[in-house]
Amino acid sequence: MHLHIIGICGTFMGSLALLAREQGHQVSGSDANVYPPMSTQLAEAGITLMEGYRAEHLDTSVDLVIVGNALSRGNVEVEALLDSGLPYTSGAQWLAEHVLPGRKVIAIAGTHGKTTTASLLAWLLESAGQVPGFLIGGVPRNFGVSARLGDPHGPFIVEADEYDTAFFDKRSKFVHYRPDIAVLNNLEFDHADIFPDLAAIERQFHHLVRTVPAKGRLLVADEQPALERVLAMGAWTPVEHFGEQPESSWQLCLERPDASRFQVIHRLEHGEEDSVVEWPLSGAHNARNALAALAAAHQCGVDLARACAALARFETPRRRQEVRGEVNGVQVIDDFAHHPTAIAATLEGLRATTTKGRLLAVIEPRSNTMRLGALRDRLNESISDADQVYWYQPANIEWSMEALVAEQGAKANLYRDIDTLVSAVAAQAAPLDRIVVMSNGGFENVHERLLTALATREPVA
Repeated sequence: MHLHIIGICGTFMGSLALLAREQGHQVSGSDANVYPPMSTQLAEAGITLMEGYRAEHLDTSVDLVIVGNALSRGNVEVEALLDSGLPYTSGAQWLAEHVLPGRKVIAIAGTHGKTTTASLLAWLLESAGQVPGFLIGGVPRNFGVSARLGDPHGPFIVEADEYDTAFFDKRSKFVHYRPDIAVLNNLEFDHADIFPDLAAIERQFHHLVRTVPAKGRLLVADEQPALERVLAMGAWTPVEHFGEQPESSWQLCLERPDASRFQVIHRLEHGEEDSVVEWPLSGAHNARNALAALAAAHQCGVDLARACAALARFETPRRRQEVRGEVNGVQVIDDFAHHPTAIAATLEGLRATTTKGRLLAVIEPRSNTMRLGALRDRLNESISDADQVYWYQPANIEWSMEALVAEQGAKANLYRDIDTLVSAVAAQAAPLDRIVVMSNGGFENVHERLLTALATREPVA
């Protein structure tokens, strides 16, 4: 079957394309923004990529069109699809109908940490010999691909997004998955372009809770008031909490301030078990992601001590505190953080391991929520752990960042041109400094441009 995917380079749709290709389908796709790492892995899988949206992409060989949720009415290719009479579906529905049936499905949901937690869980199950399938909104470096079918009779991990499904299906994508295990990592207001308030998102999370069977499991982060409100709407599945509270079923106890070593305590009906994790990641937020993954792996039969030992060999997914290179003692790090909470968590984790040089943050507020300015007031507090901040104002942002940057004083600067930003950062970076670039988009390849600029500049004392 020839499947054509409109919006193929989105993290979800690109991963879906890999699964379809692995099933033996001919896959093509179009997108307006074709950039690595997704474009690279799609091309390597033999998937035909088409730049832009055009009616002619829907040729007579196409059997089914899968429409990404970034596409809306008025898009040239969407309008051509509707006029053509070709059958079409959403990515979430296709996944639910063609990949998930017969599998033990583990859905990883939450405002933050979905990609890292899903990658951690995939690695824990892989290390235990289970050969899981997965669809993750990033590229786990332990696997090198963002999606695979795995053992057809084994577990399948899906990063479960609360964003809407398609222009013709405004439910959250995760209501399609009907998981056996649902991990609820956290819940804050986000996606201001489609949700009016936090209560609306909580309602969608409860729709997910409604789909988990009584024989399944809800793994829910503690100290999350929004998640407790979700559970208060009704839960028909056993609930286990995880976090730092002594009364939680799964407790995290940091043994180092940078969270590179921590104890895990699992409280059972009769007694408890514990183990220690020592791993290459930093940041309390990553330790909590690991705790969630350990709890989910335990539900899949993985021994706690074995799972904790496996975390020592875990590699962060692409674009999650990923070191892109180091030039003359200056390190350039890529991170997907784009929500104030995620920005703060990333900087806190890096601050704990930046002991000699400075921490320089380069931030693009690119997400729809940031573009609308819905969380503008929280951006000042989010950068407290950075020594210098270089803000980039995209052309399509709907509010001026000048007042925001002025409030941050001498540590912050605003740029509207990438070349000027790169030159400024490269000129000011000194040996032992770490530059972290935070955006949920390609950011005009600023990471490589920084590395090039650092390599060609005059030596800095």
